[in-house]
Amino acid sequence: MAKRVGNIYLPNCNYTCLYNAYRKAAKGKRYRGDVLQFTDNLEGNLLALLDDLENHTYTVGAYREFYVYEPKKRLIMALPFRDRVAQWWVYSLLYPIFDKTFIEDSYACRRGKGQKAAADRLQDMIKQTEVLGGKWYYLKLDIAKYFYRIYHDKLMEILERKIKDPDMLELLNVIVKGDGTNAFGLSICDNVEDAERLTDRGMPIGNLTSQLLANVYLNELDQFCKKVLGTKFYIRYMDDVIILSQSKEELHEIKERISKFLDEELQLALNKKTCIRPVSMGIQFVGLHIWSTHRTVRKSTSLRIKRRLKAAAKQYVAGNLTYERYNSTLQSYMGMMKHNDCYRFKMQLLEDVETIINESGVAA
Repeated sequence: MAKRVGNIYLPNCNYTCLYNAYRKAAKGKRYRGDVLQFTDNLEGNLLALLDDLENHTYTVGAYREFYVYEPKKRLIMALPFRDRVAQWWVYSLLYPIFDKTFIEDSYACRRGKGQKAAADRLQDMIKQTEVLGGKWYYLKLDIAKYFYRIYHDKLMEILERKIKDPDMLELLNVIVKGDGTNAFGLSICDNVEDAERLTDRGMPIGNLTSQLLANVYLNELDQFCKKVLGTKFYIRYMDDVIILSQSKEELHEIKERISKFLDEELQLALNKKTCIRPVSMGIQFVGLHIWSTHRTVRKSTSLRIKRRLKAAAKQYVAGNLTYERYNSTLQSYMGMMKHNDCYRFKMQLLEDVETIINESGVAA
């Protein structure tokens, strides 16, 4: 059994650590109303939070719920800024501990990883299969309603295998399970608004700790695939998994064993997007369509980028967005496309937003 880590909570439960967490939580958001309000009495608010953490009286604030519709409809739960400071404090302590336990080819929400690195790595894997020769296939796994289905008791069991600090475990239990007023979990249902709300599972999408704990939970699958199934070409970005093999039959067997493992060990299920196809068709992963020689932006991704960029241009023209914010959005998308084969799409995007701005008469 891996060595458990203790003495995390109390040595770091101090004003300096909370102030550093505040700075991280406020980065890029200093002029938002809730951040300004918290900052107006910064010392008092941090001391009050410190008092709650020291006395184990901290409770998670009320979530603000709303839906987003891209890339798919999802229920988002946003915390008050005070709780985001607490989340940063917890995250800063736990990330270095758990990141060491993750496999190299897990790419979501990790420093030095991300979508581009995941796309580069998968493309490299495809090139390796071509050197080996023969016809190759890929298994694409997609977990049904992943964030909404994480089982609280199992997550706490996994955390306790690595953490032996009772104070930190108590706080994690508060964050993971809530106080009974919020139900994070959803029954598996196509319409998240109509889904039954469950209290024993689920993590709020939008929480910083949710990103880390989601990785911790699916690290169980990573370890199973690498150590038990012995998969060589395996890569994961959050709940999207790609496995390469020369044998369709082997991938069908792997799929069945993974499905059984998810059901019995993690109480999760694969959804209908799970498929087995030839690698020669290209692989859809992290919003891209990837081959060994090139990669393009998926149609659904390109449509989403086009809508968002046009909306940003219209907001800038209307005076609701500064040029700096608009240009930052534009450059981030241009930067993403620089690493992919989508010159025509990029030129069309630039032409569309330029037309919106020129027709308004606003100087860019």
